[in-house]
Amino acid sequence: QVQLVESGGGLVQAGGSLRLSCAASGLTFSRYIMGWFRQAPGKKREFVAAISRSGDSTNYANSVRGRFTTSRDNAKNTVYLQMNSLKPDDTALYYCAADEGSVIGVTSTWYDYWGQGTQVTVSS
Repeated sequence: QVQLVESGGGLVQAGGSLRLSCAASGLTFSRYIMGWFRQAPGKKREFVAAISRSGDSTNYANSVRGRFTTSRDNAKNTVYLQMNSLKPDDTALYYCAADEGSVIGVTSTWYDYWGQGTQVTVSS
C-alpha cells in the first residue's frame, strides 16, 4: 500500500520560511518523479514544484521560482520543499504526489499517488 505523508506545515508570518517533508512508503521511491501541488480555498489545485527521480532536475511554477526549492533523499524515501520569503498568497493545503513517468509533469492527472496534505498559512 502506497503512502505519502506530508509534514512541516504551519502558521508563519509573511517573509518567513517553512520546510515541508513528504515521507513515502510502499513504493520504490527512486523510480518516481515527486511533485508538490497546492490548493487554496475556492481555487483549483495548482502545480508548485517537481523533482526528477535522481534529483538532478527540477521544475517550478513561476509564482514560486526563486523562493521555493525542492530536493529529495532517496535513501530516506523523502522529498522536501523549502519555502522562503513566504507571502499570504502562498496560503494553501500543500500536497506531495508521485509519478511513475519519466518526464516531469506539471499536470495533476499525471501523478499516480497523493498524500493527504499539510496546511500552510501565511499571515500578513
